[in-house]
Amino acid sequence: MYIERDLETKLQIYLNSKEIIAIFGPRQVGKTTLLKKIQTKFENSIFLTFEDIETLLLFYNDIKSFIELFIKPYDAIFIDEFQYAKDGGKNLKYIYDVTDKKIFISGSNSIELNLSLKYLVGRVFVFELYSFNFSEFLKAKDINLYNLYKSIKNPSRVITNKLNDLLNEYLIYGGYPRVVLEDDITIKKTILKNILSTYLLRDIKDITKIADENILFNLLKALSLQIGSMVEFKELGTLLNLNQQKIKYNLDILQKAFLIKLISPFFTNKRLEIVKTPKLYFLDTGIRNVIINNFNPLDSRVDKGALLENFIFLELKEYDLKYYRTKNGAKIDFILPNLTPIEVKSNLSDFKISKSMHRFLEKYEPKKGYLFNFNKFGTKEFNKSVIEFLPHFLAKRVTF
Repeated sequence: MYIERDLETKLQIYLNSKEIIAIFGPRQVGKTTLLKKIQTKFENSIFLTFEDIETLLLFYNDIKSFIELFIKPYDAIFIDEFQYAKDGGKNLKYIYDVTDKKIFISGSNSIELNLSLKYLVGRVFVFELYSFNFSEFLKAKDINLYNLYKSIKNPSRVITNKLNDLLNEYLIYGGYPRVVLEDDITIKKTILKNILSTYLLRDIKDITKIADENILFNLLKALSLQIGSMVEFKELGTLLNLNQQKIKYNLDILQKAFLIKLISPFFTNKRLEIVKTPKLYFLDTGIRNVIINNFNPLDSRVDKGALLENFIFLELKEYDLKYYRTKNGAKIDFILPNLTPIEVKSNLSDFKISKSMHRFLEKYEPKKGYLFNFNKFGTKEFNKSVIEFLPHFLAKRVTF
């Protein structure tokens, strides 16, 4: 069952460009499926995978023969699992420079892929594919509800309840395609465990040559309990018996393996922004929940608020999100590039904003702000700003 990805639509305008199209992201999110779908748009094309050792060795050892066999006869060439071609950017640059073919590549580990990209400056457009976002998740679950969701302006209580029920499932089991398309809860959990142990942790261990994968797993477990919080390097170092430099190195590895994302604090002084403590989010909440082995429904969880905040991050991660924190304790969950503040709550008793939000509005006077919650829907003016109160599932409606 193919679920159309948002990235497929985004790529349409690049299909006839000369540049190489590179699609990167974690394993098992549908990169191969997406490549094969795009391939159907070309009449004369070939699909290769560098998991095939003979194809990979020919690419490495005899690039001219590789071009004669796999490049010249076709208009479009699709190369899957490009991360296996260590330092493969040199040969790909050569192919690009001596032919006029359209090339697509995919890869699942930016640790290796970034080494290739340094040879392709000015020759490649890079896109990232992750597990299903909530919109794609709805396509897979209920296409009619999805169509309504895309056009709805003021959802009724019945529709809101339906969408919140699906949001609950999405937050607990995440958006990996195989997990989403599986109805059996036990199998969902097994698939998540397999993705974590067989693909993600093993890949990281193999590529980084880390001898003990328990270090990474224990770090992930500690981080799983801190989503939406500032990363305390000293505390993590003490807990895991690692120095802060090693903690930061492993965090960088986990980011490059598409498991987590760190966001920086908002400061008007950019120099300060670089040195202050980041906040952490997971790129799939199902993976996060399997790490801590907690699949309880949202309403019975002590980390409900953290999961909702992580969801808003996932829906808006394409933007350069920051967070706001002051020395006197004021804090706002997210700040968009144009200073639009966003707070994430569960339930609200009325259309009130926090003291932190109020201070931010007074100081920076943004045109808009957002407050995501379960039970208030509407707008209200505060000083020179308009605050929209929206259900969490409408996070994509954010504009700035």
